Amino acid sequence: EDVAGPFLPIPDNMMGKAKLPALGYATALEGLGEKFHASPALLQRLNPGKSLSQAGERIVVPHVSGKQPLPPAAKVVVRDSTKTLQLYDAGGQLLAQYPVSTGSERDPLPIGNWKINGVHANPVYNYNPKLFWDAKPGDSKTQIKPGPNNPVGVMWIDLSKPHYGIHGTPVPGHVGKTESHGCIRLTNWSAAEVGAVVDEGTDVELVK
Repeated sequence: EDVAGPFLPIPDNMMGKAKLPALGYATALEGLGEKFHASPALLQRLNPGKSLSQAGERIVVPHVSGKQPLPPAAKVVVRDSTKTLQLYDAGGQLLAQYPVSTGSERDPLPIGNWKINGVHANPVYNYNPKLFWDAKPGDSKTQIKPGPNNPVGVMWIDLSKPHYGIHGTPVPGHVGKTESHGCIRLTNWSAAEVGAVVDEGTDVELVK
């Protein structure tokens, strides 16, 4: 299943992405990287001489499966200074912490207290170039199909602040290292885990 595909190259621009029937993985190696929470380069280093696109190949991978699922979270706290997202239970106990990207000088994190409006797995992305200062000339409103290479990844957690959310990313290696357009960006696997334990009405605190 890991190597079955289909695999398609992903265009760099939004108009090109909008033409694809789905935003799946570009290669089997990319999919394996997400499955095992590791960069493709690390998987290659762990498996010298092995084919990472051949069915039946035995490979060494990080052990990321089998942990207990998290209980429901009562509050989400995103800290801009440490680039982290934390989940707390109703008693104030920390449940989990994740690295995130949290905005930029042009598009700062919207500091304040918000609510989650909804949780949407495998979302269709509604692209509006008017909302982005760096949109390419000639871009127009369009929809981009679901998939791990969708601009918001496999999860969109909608916030009560219009146009802002907590979401996944097609480029997990950039999380915590590059800027965002003001949203809170996690790896796809972290975004999926967060989306499974929050719900409409969950408190979200965004702090410096």
